[in-house]
Amino acid sequence: MDRIEINRAKWFKGEFSPTPDKSISHRAIIFSSLSEGKSVIQNFLKAEDPISTVNAFRVLGVDIDDKADGVIVSGCGIHGLKEPHNVIDCGNSGTTIRMLSGVLSGNLFFSVLTGDKSLRGRPMARVVTPLRQMGAQIMARADDRYPPLAIRGRKLKPIRYDMPFASAQVKSAIILAGLYADGTTEIREPARSRDHTERMLPAFGAEITVDGLSVRVRGGKELRGTEVYVPGDFSSAAFFIVGALLIGDSDITIKGVGINPTRTGLLDALKEMGATIEIDNIRTLSGEPVADINCKGGAELTAIAITKEKIPALIDEFPILCVAATQAKGTTTIRGAEELRVKESDRIRSMATELRKMGAEIEEFEDGLSIRGRSELKGAFIESYGDHRIAMATAMAGLIADGTTTINGVSAVNISFPGFFEIIRRLAS
Repeated sequence: MDRIEINRAKWFKGEFSPTPDKSISHRAIIFSSLSEGKSVIQNFLKAEDPISTVNAFRVLGVDIDDKADGVIVSGCGIHGLKEPHNVIDCGNSGTTIRMLSGVLSGNLFFSVLTGDKSLRGRPMARVVTPLRQMGAQIMARADDRYPPLAIRGRKLKPIRYDMPFASAQVKSAIILAGLYADGTTEIREPARSRDHTERMLPAFGAEITVDGLSVRVRGGKELRGTEVYVPGDFSSAAFFIVGALLIGDSDITIKGVGINPTRTGLLDALKEMGATIEIDNIRTLSGEPVADINCKGGAELTAIAITKEKIPALIDEFPILCVAATQAKGTTTIRGAEELRVKESDRIRSMATELRKMGAEIEEFEDGLSIRGRSELKGAFIESYGDHRIAMATAMAGLIADGTTTINGVSAVNISFPGFFEIIRRLAS
């Protein structure tokens, strides 16, 4: 059965390396596929979402060789992709479908992108609008709001685009389309979203400049293959960081974690709450800052307020932050997070519903939650909604709850973190 039982743990002890970074794994495949020559991607995440990106580029004619320690990509160059013979299935991956839409907008053939039931309900107008301004011919279901997307590639023109909200996926889709435009495309964000695309693409030869909240890319440049090392995924490490803080006399070290500042808003939030977290052995790998993170339990957490400007740097950590908030003294508020309504599930509603089952006191807003701590959580039957981050966050809640917590739909964790429950069993007592 697709469910698991979780019981209270006494502590987390030991060390481990998290899964490779999902966002960086996607980008490494995309940029390598569009480059001339071979690229070697070490420590690639072999989970369902990045594999959707691998499969998509294989359908487009790219030779991607799966090795034990990573993948080797024989790139086709910017203009070397081939028209697919069938619809491209992006699975559950919003990153795949949105970034690929930018690529295919500049390739002079016809393609159709779709995905699973969850992906077909996620908003696409946010990428369709700017890509059409660049000259792309795109159609989508329900007045261009949802997948499938039908794209007939055309010659693109550069634009200056003011994004209505911060989104790394949308920004990256426009950057990729900008590679096919004659001239310079500029994207301006209202707040800084994750910047893995801006960090990695120059290593492949792209001309990208960043000036505050503006990103510029010059089109017409060929890319060249290179080597990429994918660091550990901070979003995967986040569940164990919070778990260690909440579970008794815990002491764990998480090795080789990416600490890109556009991703680590959770660390800032937890430290503000009073958490004991140490960052050691800081270094740089493939343009990304990496470190070891040590977390100890026992500190008393206090409530904080998370405002809209802080959301982009902790967007994926919202579910586990909610669990931490149930154990913080006072009332934690998280606002400006309406984007979470359109993730793999409605994460605001999902976390409010499931944590209430466990005894948490939560008030739901359109753009966030108010969570009153400290709550004595109790085991319950939990629904994951097919959302990997809901499943993993509620598993950590189950480790501090009285009684047994049963989580339904745990196969969703394979989207980003195969082996998640095995690490729990290894660290927990």
